[in-house]
Amino acid sequence: MARGDHLRVFRRGYWHHGIDCGDGTVIHYTGELFDRSNAAVRRTPIEQFAKGGKVRVVKSHSDFHIEDIIARAESRLEEMRYSTVSNNCEHFASWCRTGRRESKQVRRAITAATALGVAAVTVAGTLAAVGAMARGRGRA
Repeated sequence: MARGDHLRVFRRGYWHHGIDCGDGTVIHYTGELFDRSNAAVRRTPIEQFAKGGKVRVVKSHSDFHIEDIIARAESRLEEMRYSTVSNNCEHFASWCRTGRRESKQVRRAITAATALGVAAVTVAGTLAAVGAMARGRGRA
């Protein structure tokens, strides 16, 4: 791990992301998933970021110099605009390194939810058709 790296650590069902400051600290959104009450961008010791998990580096290209990545992260310290869907820790770390707010986790969740919705509609339609056919047979 090195200064300016995009880090992640697995926590109960999701990946938590932040930016390595190179001094044993990480800038990231604190708080817990779906709990906005104390979610803020903060600089914490890497141990607090990891919470016992294995910290990994997210391989990503950056057009920004390392100092600019850190400056971008620091510019948002104390921000309290957390949103699971549109402004989470992965959006933050991605923006610091690439300038784009992206979250692969959110994109995967939306894709999965859409697929489940299509499947549910298909099943409901099939059940309705089977029910209609059964009712039609009972009358003949």
